[in-house]
Amino acid sequence: MDINPIVLSIPIYFLLIGIELIVQQISNKKIYRLNDAVTNISCGITQQLTGIFLKVIGVGVYYLVYEYLAVFEIPSNWLTFIVLFFAVDFCYYWAHRMSHEINLFWGGHVVHHQSEDYNFSVALRQGSFQILWTFAFNLPLAVIGFNPVNFVLVSALVTVYQFWIHTETIGKLGIIEKFMNTPSHHRVHHGRDPKYIDKNHAGVFIIWDKMFGTFQEEEERPTYGITKPINSWNPVWVNLDHYIWMWDYLKKIPKWKDRLKFMFYKPGWFPEYMGGYQPAPEVDKTRYKKFDTLSPTPLNLYVLFQYLLALGATAFFLFQQANFASWEKVAFVTAIILTIMNCGALFEMKNWVWLLEKVRILTISAGAIALTYYLNLNLWFIIVSITYFVISMSWMILLNFSVNKNQSLVTVKES
Repeated sequence: MDINPIVLSIPIYFLLIGIELIVQQISNKKIYRLNDAVTNISCGITQQLTGIFLKVIGVGVYYLVYEYLAVFEIPSNWLTFIVLFFAVDFCYYWAHRMSHEINLFWGGHVVHHQSEDYNFSVALRQGSFQILWTFAFNLPLAVIGFNPVNFVLVSALVTVYQFWIHTETIGKLGIIEKFMNTPSHHRVHHGRDPKYIDKNHAGVFIIWDKMFGTFQEEEERPTYGITKPINSWNPVWVNLDHYIWMWDYLKKIPKWKDRLKFMFYKPGWFPEYMGGYQPAPEVDKTRYKKFDTLSPTPLNLYVLFQYLLALGATAFFLFQQANFASWEKVAFVTAIILTIMNCGALFEMKNWVWLLEKVRILTISAGAIALTYYLNLNLWFIIVSITYFVISMSWMILLNFSVNKNQSLVTVKES
């Protein structure tokens, strides 16, 4: 079993999301949108699943540095644990800040800021590539001599703390605001208003922002999201969009020196001959509208059905992945990511997704049956696989027919 506190906290995350949904019903405030919340959680799933393969970078390199370059051997006790907690949070502040101030690093972190809502599900929205740019900020702790096991535990606790600050249902918290990161402080961090951009990078302790000049008090309600809205519910695409955008611009910049500046200067930097630095524009709140798509209720129900199955499969896999062979991990991760990618594309009713979803249903069902024979599993797995295939494929064919029919009617009326 995975003893990672982030994984073990998953039930608590969903309990708090459920409480927030109840608050939404009681208060009649629109806190959640199905398509946005599903995409947020999908990004978290993608990050956790790909992290199984990428953690060799974050944890593996830390271990090697500790093993061969550690200056001291820090003992494990309650005092050093507290010191390590502050130290990890300090390193997190700088990793987080640089993820905003370096264009290349921003591509790994931007995913977390793409949602135009602000609720507990946003906390789960994490970029899959972020670890590539942030792991090195922790290596000084390995050189000092903090044990890798303690480091991994404390890093996870710093991450878990930040879940509860992603909400609008909690106001300001008095004296706690002076030294701790709170929902009020972090709402500022997620604002796309120019006065809020690149502020309040803290993980647990807001004192770092106050010390290094990046603190901003919450004043008017922030407008959430990024200055160039992603306008997609596809968790794979939202992880790639910024890098594809960067690549397109890199090809237009003739000088290598300027290409390097474009990658390592702040987001919005361009050479003078391409217009120079482009600061974040003011938000016209009278005209601003969130990205949204209107998908029919039967389609939403189908997506929810497939998504709940994917959530269950993800939870099972994260808790049991140590028992899987490498090829089984790859197959499992591929199947889950394909499922949640299709869920996002179905919300957008992309033309290509109807065929791909049918192929996915067939492939997963056939694969499950083949594995049952190969691993000599209980025949109930075959019955479940066939049942899943019949229900999902029938439902998908009916939805496809219904959507095509409605689109044809709209075309006729417009003609």
